Order: sequence, then C-alpha cells, then structure tokens
Amino acid sequence: MGSRYCIQCQKAHKACLCSTIVPLSSAIELIILQHPTEVRKPTGTASILTLSLENAVCLIGENFTQDDTLNALLNETDVAHFVLFPGEGSASINDIPLPSPSQRYRVILLDGTWKKAYKMWQLSTILHELPRLHLPGPLQSRYRIRKAPRDNCLSTVEAGYHVLSNWQPDQDFSPLLHSFEQMIQFQLAQMPPEVRQRYFHGTHVYQGKQE
Repeated sequence: MGSRYCIQCQKAHKACLCSTIVPLSSAIELIILQHPTEVRKPTGTASILTLSLENAVCLIGENFTQDDTLNALLNETDVAHFVLFPGEGSASINDIPLPSPSQRYRVILLDGTWKKAYKMWQLSTILHELPRLHLPGPLQSRYRIRKAPRDNCLSTVEAGYHVLSNWQPDQDFSPLLHSFEQMIQFQLAQMPPEVRQRYFHGTHVYQGKQE
C-alpha cells in the first residue's frame, strides 16, 4: 500500500500542493528551521517555499546548535546570514542594504507554533550570534483559517514572500501567495459551514515578543 502522503510536499495526497507550485528564481537564499511536529500538518506552508525556490532548504529539529548541515551553511564565509526574529536588537529588513550582484544573503526562518518557535530560538544558541531582522509593519496575514495571537503574525510562506520581495523588488514572487491561497481554499472546503466561521491556532513565523 502506498503512502498517504505526497513525497514532495509531505501533505496528504488529496491536499497535495504540487500542482499549484511555480518554480521561482531568487538570489536570496532561505533556510527554514522546522519543528518536527509541523512536518505533515495540512495547514503548514514551509513546503511552498522549498518546492518553489531552488535555493530554499528545510531542516527539521528543535535544537539546531549541533546540526551539521546548519553549521556547514553558516561556516560559508562568502554568505551574509540573518535570522528573522524580531525583538530588541533586531533591525528592519528595510534598513539593510540591498545585496549587490556579488553578495549572497541567506535568511533563516523559524517554522513552528509560537511557543515552539520561541523554544527553538532559546535552544538553538548558534542563532544568537547572527544579525536579527524584523519585517516592516504593519503587515496583515491572509491566513484566515488560523487565529494568530496578534495582527502582524505571518505564516512562514508569507514571511518568506516579504523577505524576498523587499530585497528583490524587481522580481514577482506572487506565485508563492497563489499557492498559499489555494491551500487555504482547500482547507476551507473541508470544513463544515459552522466551523468555517471559527479560527484555530496554528503555525506562524515568530514575528513578535513571546507572551
């Protein structure tokens, strides 16, 4: 018997996103650090980034300080690394100069529920050495099937979209949001009418202080 899940997007076959994916080029590289409990969540969005972008990689875990793959990437001296994690000491992405053709920027996103993302940050002390970024606000998430703790919370794919669009304004990354919208529409279609009116808590990139 075959697997219930698509081997590419890791979602159940009936919820497969692969047909919505548009390959995109990007000079900015992304590293997505994903909590293990998020891998096959039907409403997860990290796979949209990794399927769409050739230079986006997803690593799974909770404490990445000793992660060989992450350490190897961070040891590449010709790349400027950043982590999207707002708070005191973080800089707006708009205050960072746009990369020149000879520069490589790589941004780390934390993918998990708010509490899990905060714990990942606390445990992964290797990230504390990197420059921290936050996105300019106010930003409104389109993630209407999930209740966020505050208005400026974004899904992982939305955060990736804004990072790429801010630093590469001449490129169109809207196909990322199109795939995202298709996923939302599918999930809404599976809900009973009375449930569609509700919101439920889910996975967002950490975009604010932990309460």
